[in-house]
Amino acid sequence: MDETFWTYFFVLGTFAVYIGIALWARANSTDDFYVAGHDVHPVINGMATAADWMSAASFLSMAGLLAFLGYGGSVYLMGWTGGYVLLALLLAPFLREFGKFTVPDFVGDRYYSSFARIVAVICALFVSFTYIAGQMKGVGVAFSGFLGVDFNVGILIGMGIVFVYATFGGMKGVTYTQVAQYVVLIFAYTVPAIFLSLIITGNPVPQLGFISNATGTDVPMIQKLNQVVTDLGFAEYTSTNKSMLDIFAITGALMFGTAGLPHVIIRFFTVSSAKNARVSAGWALVFIALLYTTAPAVGAFARLNFIDTVNDATYIADQEDYAARSAEIAAAGGKPVPTWYKEWEKTGLLGFDDKNSDGIMQYRGPNAPDGIANELTPNNDIFVLANPQIANLPGWVIGLVVAGGLAAALSTAAGLLMVISSAVSHDLCRRTLFKNMTDKTELRVARGAAAAAVIASGLLGIFSAQLGFVAQVVAFAFGLAAASLFPIIFLGIFWKRMNKEGAIASMLFGLITTFSYIYYFKFIDLDPAHWFLGVSPEGIGFVFMWISALIGIAVSLVTAPPPQDIQDLVEDIRVPGTRTPHGIADAGMAPMPAE
Repeated sequence: MDETFWTYFFVLGTFAVYIGIALWARANSTDDFYVAGHDVHPVINGMATAADWMSAASFLSMAGLLAFLGYGGSVYLMGWTGGYVLLALLLAPFLREFGKFTVPDFVGDRYYSSFARIVAVICALFVSFTYIAGQMKGVGVAFSGFLGVDFNVGILIGMGIVFVYATFGGMKGVTYTQVAQYVVLIFAYTVPAIFLSLIITGNPVPQLGFISNATGTDVPMIQKLNQVVTDLGFAEYTSTNKSMLDIFAITGALMFGTAGLPHVIIRFFTVSSAKNARVSAGWALVFIALLYTTAPAVGAFARLNFIDTVNDATYIADQEDYAARSAEIAAAGGKPVPTWYKEWEKTGLLGFDDKNSDGIMQYRGPNAPDGIANELTPNNDIFVLANPQIANLPGWVIGLVVAGGLAAALSTAAGLLMVISSAVSHDLCRRTLFKNMTDKTELRVARGAAAAAVIASGLLGIFSAQLGFVAQVVAFAFGLAAASLFPIIFLGIFWKRMNKEGAIASMLFGLITTFSYIYYFKFIDLDPAHWFLGVSPEGIGFVFMWISALIGIAVSLVTAPPPQDIQDLVEDIRVPGTRTPHGIADAGMAPMPAE
């Protein structure tokens, strides 16, 4: 049984499990649809949170970034890991104590303003749609690479699967589906990493293999990798061409953006109490650490294997004649282009430009000592998926990795669709425009909004191919969240003087400036020399976050303070056990005043 059989076996098998879980956990009420009834066990929620958190960017793109950016790619590892710790310890328990369904729900009631709620809905939609574009791009990469379908067709297939379990199961179905997806993705990530670590270092633990000696030598694997890449004219693997300020800004944008991501925050509304929110956050960190501590090793192994199998190989253009030509080249003592390269070349995600017309694939850096220009352009997003093929691992490992990549992308896509759906049906429709809407009608609107969001996200995934690799697209979402949502959530919890005027000004400034900066430098001015303070579009959200917070504070100080009941609310949510499970109205507080 070859890798094609195993790919279809694992992909179709896991899809059947996801759909079965969604039908079993079908949502029958708005409480089920939005927050899974508030009764998910902390360990289950921790596993679902980990799957929600570890998106296509974590599974597919992060190791690829580390493989080709080396130390410079570690900003994604540091930012995403540190950001989750920040969210878990600083915000999640207090938001759960507040007891609402969504982030805009918190904003609307904490800032006693329908307009603030609408602005928060807009921010959540911008963040979620930007984020989901990266997930759908990851789905397209996985399908196009292994199932022999076009990139865009792969996205359409992924849309269909997410449509079923997001629209029928709601958050209840998504939660239990994400548990299954976590199991799939973590096995799919760690099993090939163990194989690769054994082959390259002889150590079965990837985290230790990363710092072990290369097999058959007394040279540390990282030192060997440094020597290999510098001999080809690249910078040392342990160096970076990013400025210290840009590294700091990108890390900060990812960290604080994490703490403002609606699809991660909403997961802590599914448990029964603030205490359980803390417990589930702890479990989520354990589950996330399994992948994040493995990623640096996977990236380093990928870079070594890529260079070893492709550099200075003889290119074979005719696919039909590949086997015969490959045998001839090998018999003559040459190195034929590997099979895995020819398979991935069909996707358009690998490129070879024979600049010196010698038929040899030269992979070189800008400082190549032999003066040969680089002829290979690999896409960072393919290397976790391609790793098992590059290392000639068994077919079942290859099929498992494909299923894992799809699980990572689809789990996060489903969480984001729940944010989009709830923002439209609950915050915009029921809480703002149609306040007399019944639960039954709201549930129908929520499902309709989820269906529409699936279609829109698929189109964005197709469009996102122009933006960059998966992790880069996702990084833009973190910058938007850091600048627009984090300041007003943080200040809303820890500063009772923060009022609706300050919140609205802060959100609008953060969203408009960050989105404009990203758009300008990704589509209009592509020259990094023009970046503000040398900060890239991926990191600018961190800079604007501080300005956004200062604007919110300044506007709040020169306008009227919040009503006393709102100030009392801020005091209450910081004391666990003093709030009833469903927010302001249940606590006997006055309804939100009309504007």
